[in-house]
Amino acid sequence: MTSFGHDVYDDVIVGGGHNGLVAAAYLARAGRSVLVLERLGNTGGAAISTRPFAGVDARLSRYSYLVSLLPAKIVRDLGLNFAVRKRTVSSYTPVERDGRPGGLLVGGGEARTRESFARLTGSEREYESWRAFYGRTGRLAQKVFPTLTEPLPTRAELRARIDDETAWRMLFEEPLGRAVEERFADDLVRGVVLTDALIGTFADAHDASLAQNRCFLYHVIGGGTGDWDVPVGGMGALTDALAAAARAAGAEIATGHEVLRIETDGRAPAEVTFRTATGEGRVVGRTVLVNASPRALGELLGETEPAPPVEGAQLKVNMLLRRLPRLRDTTVDPREAFGGTFHIAEGYAELARAYAEAATGELPSVPPSEIYCHSLTDPSILGPELVAQGYQTLTLFGLHTPARLFEKDNQGAREVLLTGTLAQLDAHLAEPITDCLAFDADGRPCIEAKTPLDLERELRLPGGHIFHRDLSWPYAEDQGAAGRWGVGTPYANVLLCGAGAVRGGGVSGVPGHNAAMAVLGH
Repeated sequence: MTSFGHDVYDDVIVGGGHNGLVAAAYLARAGRSVLVLERLGNTGGAAISTRPFAGVDARLSRYSYLVSLLPAKIVRDLGLNFAVRKRTVSSYTPVERDGRPGGLLVGGGEARTRESFARLTGSEREYESWRAFYGRTGRLAQKVFPTLTEPLPTRAELRARIDDETAWRMLFEEPLGRAVEERFADDLVRGVVLTDALIGTFADAHDASLAQNRCFLYHVIGGGTGDWDVPVGGMGALTDALAAAARAAGAEIATGHEVLRIETDGRAPAEVTFRTATGEGRVVGRTVLVNASPRALGELLGETEPAPPVEGAQLKVNMLLRRLPRLRDTTVDPREAFGGTFHIAEGYAELARAYAEAATGELPSVPPSEIYCHSLTDPSILGPELVAQGYQTLTLFGLHTPARLFEKDNQGAREVLLTGTLAQLDAHLAEPITDCLAFDADGRPCIEAKTPLDLERELRLPGGHIFHRDLSWPYAEDQGAAGRWGVGTPYANVLLCGAGAVRGGGVSGVPGHNAAMAVLGH
């Protein structure tokens, strides 16, 4: 049975994903005894790099893949050996109009972006609307992002801090579809704006719950700019750096330890029961931080009414190519088109149709998705031979594919959806994407797809939901319910430090930071 360094720890952390590691590093640096218990044989959770293709020297960010919400403060505070790189192009969206291939390029300088808008729409109007809209969200981002690592503001406090009633109304009070339709006329431009509201979120542009607004908000505030950056070395470089920082500060990390129960009255130290390959064991923590979903937390605590079920809604596809495919739109270099976010079937009407079909239980007939090429910005994830031969990675993220669509036949639905998604990509290519795929050591094409049910099985994401549950507003909905830092539970000595905390979601480390601050009494 496992032998630990202490009989009673100041802090036991359940789950060694990136948020748990952030909390561990902060708490250990404060001189506290810290133990991290991780079910899998490695730390990192969804923020890992792996070699998914047999015999191929390519380390892909298998699940989460871009960085925006990680505060530079956390990197500085913990002295992390980690960096990100900017993408020179924000996005490229191909489209065929009047029988001719074209597209919208955002990036490469203001003049080039302006010209691309004008060529697509026939006037300057859409570009001016684009500048005004993202100018407003950019100013909001500069005010909201710093609050993520501060004590949780009230709704009124955040509204006063933003000090822009138009921005507040369009993002916090009215369905985002209204702002999009009021400000933009072109269907393709509308769709590009809306996509940030739908990543991992199954909602319509006019959903009354405003789930799409919350998703959009988190996608445009990162770093105070809304930029989505490429992690150098892949996403695993971040979690490896976090694990190293935690260990260097004195934290113990035990992998292969699955936590089964947490027993506490909220006052006395909590008893944590875990299972390993050799049997069960127990450890005591004065405070327990849970880097798992709210639903998993309820189960660990033995609550008779677990958290409401949640549902993920994305298809994740990883590919390794021998070369980038040629485009039908010859005005754009494939290295630019795939270096940013390559939008596929994400016009406004196409997104609405895909949502409507999925809501009735049907796989979208025209599946929307987006792609980017990590290795164009950061070739270090590929072995030297692959780089020399011109190999590239592609990461595809499909939208509007809720878990319910895969419940009867996960494998069959996955294959149908993947085929349909690649067909939509092929419609804009001068050659099939399958002709560009690399092959592994066994002669199989280097492509893998993950549905929400796959993510639930592999990572225990509830319903395959990448945010553990719908994203929250970054303010206190109910004073006292989540505590000063948004990480509280009904038990004073049990805190939620995962993506399901208030201000959780994405690769941010924010819930881990905030849980540590709560423990330290900040």
